[in-house]
Amino acid sequence: MTRRMRFLVRTFMVSIVLLVGCSNSDAAKTESTDTGKEIVYATSKDINDMNPHFYSGSMPAQGMVYESLVENTADGIKPSLAESWEISGDGKVYTFHLRKNVMFHDGEPFNAEAVKKNIEAVQSNASKHSWIKLSTKIMDCKVLDEYTVELVLSEPYYPTLVELSMTRPYVFISPKNFVNGGTKDGVNGYNGTGPYKLALHKVDQYAVFEANENYWGGAPKVKKITAKVLPAGESTFLALQKGEVNFVFTDDRGANSLDVEAMNQFAASGEHQIIRSQPMNTGIIVANSSKSESPVHETAVREAFWHAIDRETISKQIFEGTEQAAYTLFSSNVHYANVKLEKRGYDLEKAKKILEEAGWVIGNVGEIRTKDGKPLVMKLYYDVNSSTQKTQAELIQNTGKKIGIDLEIIGEESSSIAKRRSTGDYDLLFNQTWGLAYDPQSTIAAFTSKSSYYHTTRGISQADELYKKIEQVMVSTDEEKRKSLYADILTIVHEEAVFIPITNGRVTIMAPKNLQGISFKQTQFELPFERMYFE
Repeated sequence: MTRRMRFLVRTFMVSIVLLVGCSNSDAAKTESTDTGKEIVYATSKDINDMNPHFYSGSMPAQGMVYESLVENTADGIKPSLAESWEISGDGKVYTFHLRKNVMFHDGEPFNAEAVKKNIEAVQSNASKHSWIKLSTKIMDCKVLDEYTVELVLSEPYYPTLVELSMTRPYVFISPKNFVNGGTKDGVNGYNGTGPYKLALHKVDQYAVFEANENYWGGAPKVKKITAKVLPAGESTFLALQKGEVNFVFTDDRGANSLDVEAMNQFAASGEHQIIRSQPMNTGIIVANSSKSESPVHETAVREAFWHAIDRETISKQIFEGTEQAAYTLFSSNVHYANVKLEKRGYDLEKAKKILEEAGWVIGNVGEIRTKDGKPLVMKLYYDVNSSTQKTQAELIQNTGKKIGIDLEIIGEESSSIAKRRSTGDYDLLFNQTWGLAYDPQSTIAAFTSKSSYYHTTRGISQADELYKKIEQVMVSTDEEKRKSLYADILTIVHEEAVFIPITNGRVTIMAPKNLQGISFKQTQFELPFERMYFE
């Protein structure tokens, strides 16, 4: 195996999830993947604590076990554990009519009391959930009858149903699993209502999920799913070569070191299919408009920098087509984001003209532009754990030189970059939108957050107007008004060029050609395994 391949395989396994066969000697021994009865996937990390009201557990695993009141789909919010609901005229009260005859995996009934206990368990640990705005709006959860529950908010909050549909924390675990009357002190079991139940877990070795034969949506056809912890690297790649893999899925944004060449090779054998989702998120470069001592403070500099990024080359050569070039903060399939905005493509001549008109002059070709004796120098921070961010940064650095921008690229740990983002100690840094399940509301709400994008937006001329519109859109009960406000918000940040899009990340699946029912959810973090079946 070549040195390059070893590197790709190592980084590949750090982030992606592979479905692989277990060895014959393992306690989690499985049948041949050809039988269609079992899926085995390898992960570099254990499933960890599956408490659905915490955040350390594996989201793909939690998505199999636990469910929410409603489901977020491409066609909007649909019923899940709640069959129907009404929203009061003032937008403050949500009344849910629950599905009957639903049981937790331990036999406990799912009813209004179980909903109330779970929501109160989440709310009692408020500091853990401050990132989700709904947690700051819920005032009360009332039981009206055995299968009717009422959620009372302090003020209207239109993303309520969207945030209730997320993988966590507003999902339901059997009250019998509560510790000290709640979940913040831990749980003593992991019994949800979902299509699979956790049957066996050996820490740092494997976890076995078995089909819930009493599932209200119908028993899954794939009867067992095993998550096996394997060391990242060549051993797993060899498992791929041996045919022990029958399914691979990854969000390309989180695992952008995916060895596409190897995937294509397997698919070319004629026994596998590769399926990619619609765009799930956007990889972006965030510009600090508040840093007055830096050239990045100027809109013209940010706009010119935008034109200096060759997204098509990044898409084709760095991501090998697994990510699409992006020209707006959100892809058009994100709700409220199908807004007509000026397309700023790769255009070095236009970038030069913008800089010259803004007073940034250059002497000879290859020199750095200056304005009032100040050089056009900026720092771009990237995550050292991403194998593609550095490559992207180097490409952008080279094109920047062609228009007189001196871009210093600096690699740091993700925690350090997050700190810079919250303190404002940066010119430019790589980041990404929250993702399809959370957008646009979560990313846009972060525009005003001092722990997130406050420094990005605070320095723009329309900052106060932007914040006012964000506040209005979150409480508006009028759909047309929300569309108008979102259009205004997206237009402002686009014109100010503070969120510079690079590519749209997608979920990639490699599976046997005889595996049917493959589809995607409105999230890159889990898949609907219960819909899959072998021909």
